[in-house]
Amino acid sequence: MTRGLLVLVVVSSSACLRNVRPDGDDRPPSVEFDPVVITGDLELEKLNDEELFAAGTSFYAAEDYAQAARYFGRLADFFPKSRHRRAALYNAGLSLEKVKMWEEAYQRFSELSDPQKGTGDALDAAFRVAETLYHLERFPDAIAVLDAIATRTDLHIDKIIEARTQQGICELESGKSDVAESTLRKVLAMYQEAPDKDVLDDYFPAQAQFFLGEIFRLHYESITLDANKTVDELAKDLEYKAELLLSSQGHYLRAIRLGNGYWATAAGAQIGGLYENLYDHMINAEAPRELNREEADLYKSELRKKIRVLLSKAITVYERTLEAAERIGAQSPFVEKTRESLKRMKDLLLADAKAEEAEEVPAKPEPEPLPPPPAQQTKGKKKVPHT
Repeated sequence: MTRGLLVLVVVSSSACLRNVRPDGDDRPPSVEFDPVVITGDLELEKLNDEELFAAGTSFYAAEDYAQAARYFGRLADFFPKSRHRRAALYNAGLSLEKVKMWEEAYQRFSELSDPQKGTGDALDAAFRVAETLYHLERFPDAIAVLDAIATRTDLHIDKIIEARTQQGICELESGKSDVAESTLRKVLAMYQEAPDKDVLDDYFPAQAQFFLGEIFRLHYESITLDANKTVDELAKDLEYKAELLLSSQGHYLRAIRLGNGYWATAAGAQIGGLYENLYDHMINAEAPRELNREEADLYKSELRKKIRVLLSKAITVYERTLEAAERIGAQSPFVEKTRESLKRMKDLLLADAKAEEAEEVPAKPEPEPLPPPPAQQTKGKKKVPHT
């Protein structure tokens, strides 16, 4: 279905009133208005609210989200008393999210949202408002909405955990990693202490564990190996970097143990990524400047042994992650990322093994030239004639 022609209608607005009579002019005052543009859609004008809602629902089911947003939006804008209007507003917002029109989605959800007292679609819309604000990078606004939900006493613990988890993620994105860590730890404590933990949704607790892993991963990646430092200083940096890696890995493993398929796959991919990242750091690290050439060669030789261990660990984690993803049928961007990373790590390990083999096999010495044959002595001997 093609989009109809757009009709632009200029109408007056009393909100834009101003006196335009110049000084000394005795004529009656005139009033001038700023133009307000209203957009109509000729193709949809003939449809009533029932037809618009049915068509929007069909387009959404067919994953044609731009068209779905168009039909739901028309219903919401032109049929204020329709029984479908609230659903149309919400569905228009969902459709706009799918095409990443975050500001437009925010406007749709905002009309329904009630984070302090809302239930049903009003509460769901409040969560969607926070989501769109996150994508618009309006993190303080998103945090305010989520905190309003999380402080309510009339909601089930699932909703409180969801709100606090999303709040912690927004705090992390806004650069407040310490605040985010505190928020996410409180989420997990709340989950562990819940009397009905076994029946609670594991998605958001697993997400909270995953993002605690992300906090330590970011700390880990901030530590660089500087060749200008002494050997002792570099050893301390490497030890601290390894401690952060293990802390991050610990949270990712706990996310996996919670059993949510999506976050288990994501966490497995990130663990492999930690070892891959450490490999990249170490393979590109220069020997400390204070070492002489012989000492630098020994340093690189020892480093190479550790690097091979990291490659092997990354490969093992990636393989287990893919096995788990295939077993539970998980589909996410992390699965494809893991496949690509696994291939890269195997190629690197193979290349490293070949390079080491080439170094260990001594070159064959060139054979010494054979001595020339002794000169024939013909003196005193008779030549035998050919017959």
